[in-house]
Amino acid sequence: MKTLGIVLIAIGIAALLYSGFKYTTKENVVDIGPLEINKEKKHSVNWPPITGIVLLLGGIGVLIADKRK
Repeated sequence: MKTLGIVLIAIGIAALLYSGFKYTTKENVVDIGPLEINKEKKHSVNWPPITGIVLLLGGIGVLIADKRK
């Protein structure tokens, strides 16, 4: 259980430091024989800061519960 608590704390801190990430995909617009036109589409994945706080507090809770055993 101690390992789970430490992992949750680490993920919570990382989620607070990085509020999301972005990535790019290529989309085929036109493909006529040798002629090919591609479009780059940017996507972003964001999460609210409360997610990091909940993970951090959950990890601390797991560590405290593990010590009480």
